[in-house]
Amino acid sequence: MTPQDVLKFVKDKGVEFVDLRFLDFPGLWQHLTVPVGELTLESFTDGFGFDGSSLRGWQAINESDMIIVPVPKTTIIDPFCQHTTISMICDIQDPLTRQRYSRDPRSIARKAADYMRSTGIADTAYFGPELEFFIFDQVCYDQGMNYAHYRVDSREGTWRRGLDEPDNLGNQLRPKEGYFPCPPADTMHNLRSEMVTVLEQCGIRVETHHHEVATGGQAEIDMRFDKLVEMGDKVMLYKYILKNVAARHGKVVTFMPKPLFGDNGSGMHAHFSLWKGETPLFFGDKYAELSEMALWAIGGLVKHAGAVLAFTNPTTSSYKRLVPGYEAPVNLIYSMQNRTAFVRIPMYHHEPRTKRIEFRCPDSSCNPYLAFSAIMMAALDGIQNKIDPGPAVDQNLYELSPEELADIGQTPVSLEGALQALDADHEFLLKGDVFTEDVIRYWIKYKMDNEVAPLRSRPHPYEFCLYFDI
Repeated sequence: MTPQDVLKFVKDKGVEFVDLRFLDFPGLWQHLTVPVGELTLESFTDGFGFDGSSLRGWQAINESDMIIVPVPKTTIIDPFCQHTTISMICDIQDPLTRQRYSRDPRSIARKAADYMRSTGIADTAYFGPELEFFIFDQVCYDQGMNYAHYRVDSREGTWRRGLDEPDNLGNQLRPKEGYFPCPPADTMHNLRSEMVTVLEQCGIRVETHHHEVATGGQAEIDMRFDKLVEMGDKVMLYKYILKNVAARHGKVVTFMPKPLFGDNGSGMHAHFSLWKGETPLFFGDKYAELSEMALWAIGGLVKHAGAVLAFTNPTTSSYKRLVPGYEAPVNLIYSMQNRTAFVRIPMYHHEPRTKRIEFRCPDSSCNPYLAFSAIMMAALDGIQNKIDPGPAVDQNLYELSPEELADIGQTPVSLEGALQALDADHEFLLKGDVFTEDVIRYWIKYKMDNEVAPLRSRPHPYEFCLYFDI
């Protein structure tokens, strides 16, 4: 839509409110709502003022005024509001300079797309993320000076098999055996279908949905690929829709990477390709029908792996998923078949337009605008510097000797390790002023101060199991 289209749309549909959506620095959607009478043609250039000092990772209190500018093409009717409401994703501007706010994640993604075009290498970056998530029936958690606890529950949880309760019919899945079961074992089929229906009503094309490997209602709904910024928009709308559909059924969706011990965590495998005009740049005559450019892109991802993971796997929970033994992509290799590889090359089809690489490390806790931008910037750096990723590894890594495994690089084992890698290696992100030095430094500081350090200083419940009687 154009601004004029939006104004006509709200009149035709009898819209009462306009909901303005934007992200805080870590990646959680925020919103403010105005009566429809406040929306004018000037709103799409002048924007709306708001206080940016109370948002995580944003302005200081002495420089709090910010401008929120709605993007008309993101307009949808919100399917969950009692009063007829349209929502629009917004860009953030500094009120003094009217420039893009450097810490606004969507602005960073827009700069990344602009930089890609300026290099002449490509004019389009496509992303197709596979978001995994859990659907729980109940969750409780708390933390205090003298206690710490959490508990999640699901009708599908294998831990419920032994309960003598009227609603227990014994259909629970065994750990790591949740991939593709039919109902009644897959109790979430109808709920996922409803989620897909709402997604498509809101303009998000869906390719498939299914149960995932873990018990406890783990699921995956795959969207059709799209351009970098547009896919960032869709990921945020996707999360919003799934959480709200679950809520109206008395359930809760979480994108936390590792909420269950002893079963698979939730990832967000990211399919990625570069195009120039109508030409797919990753198709060629090299390994797995890749072009030399695609191999260089993989080389960039391997070289900058730690720094990229600081954005694609940005939580302490992320690294409880990235451990050996759960199909986790912890090895810095690329392969056609090996699902423990850092990068996999899908071989379902052999057409040039389908050729892409699948970066398997990311998880759904990430801020998609920052994650996709970091992935693309690493790939572009690999292409610009012709970085050789080395030979592919197609054999089963579990059958390799310790000496052979020692030659294969590994992903960071903690968020702190990824942040340290970002601190040491971020020049490639500064190109084109995409990620500024301020953004990099503040991201590291925010994550260390608010996530790494607080977790490090707290007793863990399992430490009582290990040490209480020492």
